[in-house]
Amino acid sequence: MVKIDSIQLPDFPLLLAPMEDVSDPPFRAVCKDNGADLMYTEFISSEGLIRNAIKSRQKLDIFEEERPVGIQIFGGDEEAMALSAAIVETVHPDLLDINFGCPVKKVVTKGAGAGVLKDLDLMVSLTRAVVNSTKLPVTVKTRLGWDEQSKNIEEVAERLQDVGIKALAIHGRTRAQMYKGEADWTLIAKVKNNPRIHIPIFGNGDIDSPQKAAEYKNRYGVDGIMIGRAAIGYPWIFREIKHYLQTGELLAPPTLEERIEVCRKHLRKSLEWKGPMVGIFEMRRHYANYLKGLPNIKEFRQKLVTLMTEEEIVEVLKEVHKTYEGYTFERAPIELINYHEKCPV
Repeated sequence: MVKIDSIQLPDFPLLLAPMEDVSDPPFRAVCKDNGADLMYTEFISSEGLIRNAIKSRQKLDIFEEERPVGIQIFGGDEEAMALSAAIVETVHPDLLDINFGCPVKKVVTKGAGAGVLKDLDLMVSLTRAVVNSTKLPVTVKTRLGWDEQSKNIEEVAERLQDVGIKALAIHGRTRAQMYKGEADWTLIAKVKNNPRIHIPIFGNGDIDSPQKAAEYKNRYGVDGIMIGRAAIGYPWIFREIKHYLQTGELLAPPTLEERIEVCRKHLRKSLEWKGPMVGIFEMRRHYANYLKGLPNIKEFRQKLVTLMTEEEIVEVLKEVHKTYEGYTFERAPIELINYHEKCPV
């Protein structure tokens, strides 16, 4: 069992990463169904929360069935971070997470996200301000450092633990790398093996198969894995990893029926949470991922991204089911898209 303060998670938990424009309640719902043990909201601007910005406030929505769930905030000002932590506490998440890892220029240039990696003292003071302003367990997600010359994650882990964080998730790249190259987990392992570190350490970056999850678990000894891009359009990654870790066997890929069923649930939840207009529009980015692998699917996909009602979309999905009934999906590598390019902040 892994514990984040009083939150009890199973051995080697699988966490759904906080992804802007992706990790909303509809997406979290289908990932929870398929085995995610702990999930996070999209990151929320501390300044936006204080200004009572509608988009920031909406991201505070969490639901009982998705617990345990954490709300993630970002910012570069101590007072704003402390005030936003107090606001977050009012909606009663299970924990509060601080984003010190987002590499997007729009965030970094405001001195937030991965921008804080250039100033470790600021990172510590921001974290202390949040810890001191809430009773919630506070966790952090970050990267190895700003660039190749400043990989300071070992010092970061010790100092953030000292000011009271209860867990640390580390993406195995620097900010300069963005999502390019291969994630380096060797420094994550060094943090985990540091005798001074007693909080859970979660590894993140490039986990795209059950085999790699098992390999990294054994090689690097982390307490759990955080999965982001591999879950986009493929929430089954969580159940497949769990099954493989328990049995050493690969599950068959999800059937056509399962894919369409999850797609329909995602659509329904999107409409419930965002309303008919926004729910329809924002769901459009997901159809291609759910239907990936079906031959000659382009015509159906084009229909799905032009229709304006749930009824019409469901009819097309039924047509897809009828057309491809009995189709057997082959196991193919999961494409780790750079979602920041497709879903910009």
